[in-house]
Amino acid sequence: MERDDAINKIQEACKQIALQFMKIHPALPGLDHAETQGDCLKSLHAMTTELETIKKKLIRLQDRDDSAEL
Repeated sequence: MERDDAINKIQEACKQIALQFMKIHPALPGLDHAETQGDCLKSLHAMTTELETIKKKLIRLQDRDDSAEL
């Protein structure tokens, strides 16, 4: 698999994960348990932060000029 193909696949997966995360947040009040809701929100935030790190790394890799490595 070429680098661009791999980047595109990973970016699409990140997008799908983010869309699924957005479904969790509005459902949390239905748990009716403040401690669990808080823990879930904290975990969602941490996972979103890590997902954004992956996306930023991919953008940097995509924009990198490979000719500088020669």
